[in-house]
Amino acid sequence: MVLTLSTFSTDLVSRYGVIGVALAMTLESAGIPIPSEVVMPLAGFVSRSPAGLATMIAAGLAGNLVGSWIGYGIGHGVGQSGHKPRAWLAKRHWEKAQQWFAQHGNAAVLIGRVVPVIRTYISFPAGAADMPLGRFTAYTALGSVLWSAALASLGYALGTRWQDIGPWFTRYTAITLTLVVVAGLVWVWRYRRSRA
Repeated sequence: MVLTLSTFSTDLVSRYGVIGVALAMTLESAGIPIPSEVVMPLAGFVSRSPAGLATMIAAGLAGNLVGSWIGYGIGHGVGQSGHKPRAWLAKRHWEKAQQWFAQHGNAAVLIGRVVPVIRTYISFPAGAADMPLGRFTAYTALGSVLWSAALASLGYALGTRWQDIGPWFTRYTAITLTLVVVAGLVWVWRYRRSRA
């Protein structure tokens, strides 16, 4: 799956340049796990000039914003539909999650945009928690431009060695996934304990 998405991403950027970058980053931010650590370094490599690099970064930012708005819209629709009691999510937990996001949403969106895996899905809880769209857009843009610029600049600097970035991000992503799984297990344990 990951290899297929990496190949798809590489083909998009190689064939369609700026449009491919924007499309790939839109899909990634809308919840499809397109590896931006492949897309943006390759974009930097193929840009060939500082002006081209700036254009690729802008395309990455634009794609991130569009995809994030899609994710936000889906999350907002779920949030507005009201809480429906489920075995895995009590109403009080739903309300606590919304309260937490209301207090820490700015940092969550900004930091989430520069963390693999999290960046792909952070828009959904932001929309569900009804984070103001303007504020969501501002923090998404800031985090996205930092992420896109860093990766594209690395690809530009490394040139034909742009793929050397991949192994480092594989480790970074593995650490992130481990933390997410551990956090999920802790949540399940605390939930079951609270019901006992």
